[in-house]
Order: sequence, then structure tokens, then C-alpha cells
Amino acid sequence: MYRLAGTSALRHLDRLGWNPVRHPDRASGKMGDMSEIDGMGTERATCVLAPNPSAMTLNGTNTWIIAEPGSSEAVVVDPGPKDGKHLRRVLDTVEAQGRRVGLVLLTHGHPDHSAGAGKFARLAGGSVKVRALDPRHRLGDEGLGEGDVITTGGLELRIMETPGHSDDSLTFWLPADDAVLSGDTVLGYGTTVLEGSLGDYLGSLDRLRAFSAEAGAATILPGHGPKLDDPIAVLDHYIDHRRERLAQVEAAVAAGARTAREVVERVYVDVHKSLWPAAESSVQAQLDYLNGR
Repeated sequence: MYRLAGTSALRHLDRLGWNPVRHPDRASGKMGDMSEIDGMGTERATCVLAPNPSAMTLNGTNTWIIAEPGSSEAVVVDPGPKDGKHLRRVLDTVEAQGRRVGLVLLTHGHPDHSAGAGKFARLAGGSVKVRALDPRHRLGDEGLGEGDVITTGGLELRIMETPGHSDDSLTFWLPADDAVLSGDTVLGYGTTVLEGSLGDYLGSLDRLRAFSAEAGAATILPGHGPKLDDPIAVLDHYIDHRRERLAQVEAAVAAGARTAREVVERVYVDVHKSLWPAAESSVQAQLDYLNGR
């Protein structure tokens, strides 16, 4: 389970008196309806929500169809799990737009984002390739990494490496829409589980915050949950939350906690116990960070 997206932090955020990752159309801040997320996006990006909701994947995995207006080709980001009905629906959506799939990209290799990529590429046509940072998830010889620019169908999509959630996590910048596609580095609500290094993750958040301010980012299109229309506030919250959790872990260790599980039992009392195994992954990353590993 720790290989999936995140843990819910809504009660923690509400206790602070502000929930910057609340969907702007919902007063409760709770999980949105499918209709809120399926079909959301920008002028060039459209979400097709995968039917795999859970405590870890929130409403499900967001598959993104991205295309320039008037273009006959689309790029599909994160086809999602190996669910035939979902993959068919993504392809039908592309075709309903009068387009064909020119390329498949992965923000990272976790199965809720990538497991269906190969099957989807075959459904879309024999020449469609899958590009990813990790060679294990590619279909074709061409990889994907820092500084790459995707121009399929006249699109401009810029690639940044943002490790932390996983070592192979990527973020995509869609400048024509001032949109950041964040994968699982930033979620529509709650916080993400760390499989990679906390130091890397904090560096990625700091970089995204500085980039979003400089570039004038208007929205974050996440891998799970609703889109976020105040990127700076969201990234500031993510950074502050991680620093606060780190201080809590330090305090738990000072009070005698020695293992990740013992820290979770002290620090994550606001998170349902079913999510504690996932929280242990993030705590272990924090312990490694504090120990200089």
C-alpha cells in the first residue's frame, strides 16, 4: 500500500484553521464526487478519472489528455491502472475530440499510474510509445527526464525531475495554460506518502514553489484529487506541513520512540490506523533525513 499516493490530512489541516487544499467548490473539504474531477482541467488538459478510489488513491487516479486546440494529436499522461474499461474510455475521449494518441507519458512508475500504459499504447496504435524516467516503464527506446520538451501535436510540455514521492517522479509544465502537472508530488488534498528521500522531496517542493512563483503558475493538475487554483498557497502549505511533521518526529524520538512504527503511534494519531503502514514509509524517510542518511 505504501507505493500509492498519500494519506488524508484533512482533520490536521482543519485544526490549523485553514485548508488550502480544499476543493474551491466544496465547503466540507471532504472527498469530492466523481463528477467534480472527471472532465476537469484547462483549455488544453482534460482529466479522465480512473475507477480505483481508495483511502490511498483518493477519488482515483487522474489520467490527463493534453492537446493543442485544433491539433489532431494528443498526449496522454498516466493512463492509470490496468483496467480495460478505463483505458477504453480514455481512448474514446481522445477520439471524441477528433484526435489520435501521439504519445504516452508517465509522471512516475507506481502501478496506479503506469500499469495500464503498455496496454493503452497497444489499444491506441502500434506506433505509440510510452516515455518515463525509469526504463522499466518505457515502451520504446526514448526516455524522459530533466529539461526534455514534448512537442507532439504542436504542444509544449516541459519536464522537471521532482524526486521524493518516488525516485522517478516527474512534474510537467504546460506553459500555454500556466499549469503544473504534479503527479503525486502534490495531491488535490491531503499529503503524499514518501518512498524516496525526504531531502529530495523538500528540495522538489522548494523548487516547484520558486518555479511556480517565477513562471506565474495558475493551477496544479494533480495525479489524484481536484485541481488546485492557488499553487503558491498549496506549495507553502506542503512545505510548512513537512517541516511541522519533521519537528513532531524529532519530538517523538526525544520522548523515546525508536522505530518508525513507534513514531507513527505518537505523531499520526489523527490518521486512521488503516493508513499507518503507509505513514511508516514517510516516517522512515524522516528518520533517515534526521540521521543524515
